[in-house]
Amino acid sequence: MVNSTVSADTEAILLLCASFGENRQTEPQPLTLREYNLLAKWLQENQMRPQDLLDKNIQIDLQNLHNDKLDPNRIQALLERGAMLAFAVEKWTNQGVWIIGRGDGKYPQFLKQRLKHSAPAILYGVGEIELLSKGGLAVVGSRDIDDEAVEYTQKIARICAEEKIQIISGGAKGVDQASMLGILEAGGTAIGVLADSLLKAATLGKYRDSIREGQLTLISTYDPNAGFSVGNAMGRNKYIYALANYALVISSSVGKGGTWAGAIEALKKMKEVPLWVRMEDNVPEGNQQLVEQGARAFRLIEWNDYLHNFLLKSPELVLQNIEDKNEQEEEKQSENQSNLEENVETHPAEIEDKLSDNESTSEENPLVEEPISSVSPAEEIYQAVLPILLKHLQEQLDDKSLAERLDVKIGQLQEWLKKAVAEDKVKKLKKPAKTYVIADKKLLDFIN
Repeated sequence: MVNSTVSADTEAILLLCASFGENRQTEPQPLTLREYNLLAKWLQENQMRPQDLLDKNIQIDLQNLHNDKLDPNRIQALLERGAMLAFAVEKWTNQGVWIIGRGDGKYPQFLKQRLKHSAPAILYGVGEIELLSKGGLAVVGSRDIDDEAVEYTQKIARICAEEKIQIISGGAKGVDQASMLGILEAGGTAIGVLADSLLKAATLGKYRDSIREGQLTLISTYDPNAGFSVGNAMGRNKYIYALANYALVISSSVGKGGTWAGAIEALKKMKEVPLWVRMEDNVPEGNQQLVEQGARAFRLIEWNDYLHNFLLKSPELVLQNIEDKNEQEEEKQSENQSNLEENVETHPAEIEDKLSDNESTSEENPLVEEPISSVSPAEEIYQAVLPILLKHLQEQLDDKSLAERLDVKIGQLQEWLKKAVAEDKVKKLKKPAKTYVIADKKLLDFIN
């Protein structure tokens, strides 16, 4: 063993995969994660562990490694970097850095379960390892944000601290640092998944006390002294999501940047982590586009429940903020009185008056599955707006055109459409994309 704080398995993985502060192109080149996975599979097939490669007798078996992508001589040369390993590990541990490998007991299970073979072979970190297994809310966003986004992020952080929800972020300027510093100042805990300069970050005044007090853990899958690279920054995004129970995008550009790429990757590959996107006035276009890609619209409302429970709710149950339901109903009814008549293009502000029509026919009308009094306000609004949607969808319409016609935000409309499609009342067409039509015109018999 090089150091008592590093397991034998981790020592072997470091020899194979770590750069020890050198350029990764230096010969012999350390194994990439994909290459290490090939070797790990071979070890498993031969009933061996990484530490067995440190046994001189077992290393001879590497000549039997029949794989075009793995050179036994390169692996042998990597395993002979013992002096470099000893020097690097001593330096890192003296500076408070711990190192764990994928085979160690303290390695976070979320990474293994959600990323499978994409889980990093090595984690470098400072702070309490136990925080890595607590889960929490991943808060991500752009580096360049306005004061409104900063204030919004800090408010979310304070709520998380009050409810003992941990924040996981990337440590970059902008949203990342606003969320991390916000929750630390409020007495909560945070994990920073860094793309570079772990050792430098660990000594910064804004983090140092929180690390010492057990509030903050910083980790990286890259060498603790590694400088910034776009590739590393993009690569670490999946680790932020994988360590969380749910995620919130504060601000994103469209089709480019780490926030967008990380969110799209999470939507496709990490469906067990609900992804929410801030949807308030003046949000970037990227936020809206992420909702169109399947993310959930998040509005900062006065929760009647804990934020934790709110974040786990089904998307169709989370609509716009209803601060005072009774007051809203009265306002809507007064507006409807003069505008309803026979206008089939009723706007959302006129919806509530439709509810009285539905009450008398709820038992025979398949569009209303429960008495109005027993459903949530969100369901009430959906049941009221559904007949209007169906009337307009007698012709094929894309979501944007329908949103403009009804004068509603497209994120809200998409939530209604998604529910209607799930109930087989609306059909989503493959071509043109994002186009919808009523599933069966017989449904109109119940609303005419």
